[in-house]
Amino acid sequence: MSYLLLKYLHILSMVLLFGTGLGSAFYKWMADRSRNVAHIADTSRHVVLADWLFTTPTVIFQPVSGIWLLQLAGIPLDTPWVVASLSLYLLAGVCWLPVVALQIRMRNLAQQAALTQTDLPARYWQDARLWFWLGVPAFSAMVIVVFLMVFKTLHGA
Repeated sequence: MSYLLLKYLHILSMVLLFGTGLGSAFYKWMADRSRNVAHIADTSRHVVLADWLFTTPTVIFQPVSGIWLLQLAGIPLDTPWVVASLSLYLLAGVCWLPVVALQIRMRNLAQQAALTQTDLPARYWQDARLWFWLGVPAFSAMVIVVFLMVFKTLHGA
């Protein structure tokens, strides 16, 4: 594969990863704010589906294509901006894995509440708070990774 084609695929993957993550988080957060159980159940179902269809493949493709691009360009893995990018990507991943589990549990709780026409249990709202706060460092890390990917610099390195 040519460097240019791989770079285009890497950028497209980053856009899908970033866009799906931000879009899903926004719609889920807005659905939760509505307190409408049927709306929350439907939105949660779509958020989990979007994670499997878009986020999971791009989470895997990003480091593979990024490291491949580095090798093709002759950039060492110990370059400061690369080390920072990979470390921040790992941080985002450590936050994302429990978020996936929380989203699945919240989807199930919301679907059950919608079926039985009851309020969401306290567990849902505890999970929603944790889901939100895990998203803060994950999103922040990804913003910095995108900056480093584009500008390929860290403290003038």
